[in-house]
Amino acid sequence: MIFTDLEAELQTAVEHRRNFAIISHPDAGKTTLTEKLLLYGGAIHEAGAVKARRAQRKATSDWMAMEQQRGISITSTVLQFEYHDCQINLLDTPGHQDFSEDTYRTLAAADNAVMLIDAAKGLEPQTRKLFEVCKLRKLPIFTFVNKLDRPGREPLELLDEIEQELGLQTYAVNWPIGTGDRFKGVFDRRNQQIHLFERSAHGSREAISTVINLGDPRIEQLLDKDLYHQFKDDLELIEGIGPELDSDLVHQGKMTPVFFGSAMTNFGVELFLDTFLDYALKPGARNSNLGEMQPTYPEFSGFVFKLQANMDPKHRDRVAFIRVCTGKFEKDMTVSHSRTGKTIRLSRPQKLFAQDRESIDYAYPGDVIGLNNPGVFAIGDTIYNGQKIEYEGIPSFSPELFASLRNPNPSKFKQFLKGVSELREEGAVQIMYSADEMKREPILAAVGQLQFEVVQFRLLQEYGVETLLDTLPYTVARWVTAGWEALEKAGRLFNTVTVKDSLGRPVLLFRNEWNCQQVEGDCPELKLSAVSPLLSSS
Repeated sequence: MIFTDLEAELQTAVEHRRNFAIISHPDAGKTTLTEKLLLYGGAIHEAGAVKARRAQRKATSDWMAMEQQRGISITSTVLQFEYHDCQINLLDTPGHQDFSEDTYRTLAAADNAVMLIDAAKGLEPQTRKLFEVCKLRKLPIFTFVNKLDRPGREPLELLDEIEQELGLQTYAVNWPIGTGDRFKGVFDRRNQQIHLFERSAHGSREAISTVINLGDPRIEQLLDKDLYHQFKDDLELIEGIGPELDSDLVHQGKMTPVFFGSAMTNFGVELFLDTFLDYALKPGARNSNLGEMQPTYPEFSGFVFKLQANMDPKHRDRVAFIRVCTGKFEKDMTVSHSRTGKTIRLSRPQKLFAQDRESIDYAYPGDVIGLNNPGVFAIGDTIYNGQKIEYEGIPSFSPELFASLRNPNPSKFKQFLKGVSELREEGAVQIMYSADEMKREPILAAVGQLQFEVVQFRLLQEYGVETLLDTLPYTVARWVTAGWEALEKAGRLFNTVTVKDSLGRPVLLFRNEWNCQQVEGDCPELKLSAVSPLLSSS
């Protein structure tokens, strides 16, 4: 009977939870949209757009000093708030393309994705790349076309681009009335209502809107005649040729509901949030070694998708971000750690809100909690109660830039080792080592140059260590999935260097793709992979 009551409690909790990540190309306005969602969710009272100006109020989701100096997002944060009786877990991802791997990890913890598109630029390279990850995970995708208050492309043209390039059916949930300087509001197709907006100062507070039912004679007095006729023509067209909304196709990631608006001026943000709650997928089943685990399974389980050191520099803390998958999490509960077999007491759990945290007593499937990490957790780890569960791991992707990292000050050797170890654990950068034991310097492996800069910046700021970088002439990395034995059998390899990853597995570095293809052709038994082999602790 206890389990029956608990399952009913879990079912209710799942019904009232929504979890999503925002993906976009840099500068599409992702952090601004995040701030405005928090504003409408009542989590903050005044939104601070990200600008690299000290005078501007700092954005809530960008807590790292380097982000605030440069006006960019380079780490994932978790923002939790309540809205209309729903607990929302918003997984804010890096907007900078050099940090796409952090985004991949965050998407592993998300149930839905919001794809943000700049109305003037349409689909951009980083958006396409992240869309592919969403597609692999079969995530429902909601599209928010942003910056309608600036000159941009025709809405119909943007819908066509999404359909042609991403192979997604589109359904316009709302439709813009005017664009650029003449952007007056949106038509909510669901409720057949026009929302006309008034701008607030820099969009820092909620937009004031006038809501009019379609067919109300006042519309023609409030809108310029040409705008009104253009809107009616567009509406007739999308009603005539567009598909009906199919929630099953949305949940399968085959149809995307599209919203038009402006995060900067708050036009359309509240409408998006209201509709998203109705259409989004609730926390669902996740693949494990025991098959699909339903969120209402009574035993607690969760997995680590992110680690972060020094979120609070005063306390030199290390936090593990855990996605709750099944059962009910309770403060001070004791769980098993699938990779090591150890038993761990989960004390001091925290609800996260960027760098702000508050203690919690319980959490449910779909929630993200922060746990102090005394060096126990690694990304992809599963913790559980009851029968041993192990969720699918989170792979590392092939880096494209490599550099050896040197510590020129021997007196800082301990701090250097500690800093490198903790930054590696949290996935700030991949770290490899030469197969030659005489060469002790770590090799940083990254997707983009900014990752190197962040590592050096944080080593200096958080560990007091100055470092030197020596760029290495490689652009391709491949894991040898058959292991060291296969590598030894293959004998001498040309145009490559052998290193080992942080788990001691062999990795080959190549100067270019051609060299890589040459070795693959000569030694097929090596089974080279651009993605690290997934770990299994069973």
